[in-house]
Amino acid sequence: MIRVWQRAIKVVSAPTRMISLFLIGVSLTMAIAACNNIEARISAPSTKNVELTIASFIVTRNAYKAIIPKFIYKWQQEHNQTVHINQSYGGSGAQTRAVMDGLPADVVHLAMALDTQRIEEARLINTGWEKKVPNNGIVSQSVVALVTRPGNPKKINNWADLAKDGIQMITADPKTSGVARWNFLALWNAGINSNGDEVKASDYVSKTYKNAPILSRDAREATDAFFKQRQGDALINYENEIILAKQKGLQVNYVIPDTNISIDNPIAIVDQNVNKHGNREVVEAFVQYLFTPEAQQEFAKAGFRPVVNNTSAPTKELQKLSDTYPPVKNLSQISEFGGWNQVQKKFFADGAMFDQIQAKINR
Repeated sequence: MIRVWQRAIKVVSAPTRMISLFLIGVSLTMAIAACNNIEARISAPSTKNVELTIASFIVTRNAYKAIIPKFIYKWQQEHNQTVHINQSYGGSGAQTRAVMDGLPADVVHLAMALDTQRIEEARLINTGWEKKVPNNGIVSQSVVALVTRPGNPKKINNWADLAKDGIQMITADPKTSGVARWNFLALWNAGINSNGDEVKASDYVSKTYKNAPILSRDAREATDAFFKQRQGDALINYENEIILAKQKGLQVNYVIPDTNISIDNPIAIVDQNVNKHGNREVVEAFVQYLFTPEAQQEFAKAGFRPVVNNTSAPTKELQKLSDTYPPVKNLSQISEFGGWNQVQKKFFADGAMFDQIQAKINR
């Protein structure tokens, strides 16, 4: 092309030659500028603000107070984009119903996989959600703690003591609280381990619930009933909820029973809402961030036992926090009870074992 242009220039007059050269130069300049503009549009980070919404069960609130600002700062530094994160907290069952009824949550962090599965069954979460994030979707963990009054005047030291006459036990209602379902399973697990027989285990669990003067709506209300309203001799609750009470300056006497159950709390992306909002990139990044040592440190500070993410080694601070949690000798998993679908049908569905126990108590 250059040689063709040179021959053309030789047969024209000098003024015409100068005009031609000028026009060629302008064309090349415009072409280069256009290419640079295209490249700039491709490589320059977006400065448009983006937002997402998380719905979580109430006892995670303190952890997210620390985690969310860190993620916002990280995203701003890496993408030159401001993220606004809307937050909704409540009982796990209530949050599940809210999302199914239209709460535009992009992410749900719930007390148990059963609640996440309900949202999946409503076709808001795609099948296989637990395989799309680390640790099969389990982003926070805890165990069940047994709390007593200062000095333990009623001598409550283990699960069996909760069934004794004259003992008042405080816990939440399994019909409204995911935490309370874990509490029920911890009692059932203790009954099975002690007696090896479902009939005897059912009798034991019935006695403990007969000793419950109230069943609160959620874990936070159970804690308030015990500490603020001074109800009951013993409280069954998440270990992390009790640690939070200590952090608030309350005097807490508690034990972590050696026979216990692993309380696994899953995280999931609400695909249908994300598709509507067009914010999948930041939503997926946020969920992945929750498994990093930086975020897990904040869960650990809030009382949750850190989860292990095989993609990143724990920091010294995270390891130090992990070491503060006492080991549990006999820790059962939900899979040992057949998974949440079977557990729900056997224990918590209308007319199932919990309803039968309540009917027996109220006779």
